[in-house]
Amino acid sequence: MTQPSDCTSMAELRALIDSIDARLVALLAERAACIDRAAEIKSAIGMPARIDARVEDVVAKVRAEAARRGLDPDLVEALWRPLIEWSIAREERVLGHGPGPAGDRR
Repeated sequence: MTQPSDCTSMAELRALIDSIDARLVALLAERAACIDRAAEIKSAIGMPARIDARVEDVVAKVRAEAARRGLDPDLVEALWRPLIEWSIAREERVLGHGPGPAGDRR
């Protein structure tokens, strides 16, 4: 796998960034599929979409992972909280408690 330090031009570095962005989108799609499955399971067992303790657990875990990797935990939390809210809204739509997140075209 190419490392940033291997890049000798902006074109190479931009290609690497584009590749990373594509992988991030693929991972987000995989995460969304997990959210869809969670909604199905929660619906079957009568569990709500929002579980505040789980929200804070997820945030704590991503903050710790960010710190471990030398990335600003505040940045990661600022990215994850909207992702979590989007995920909860997606689940609520399946559970019949909301219209679903804006831009969700399933």
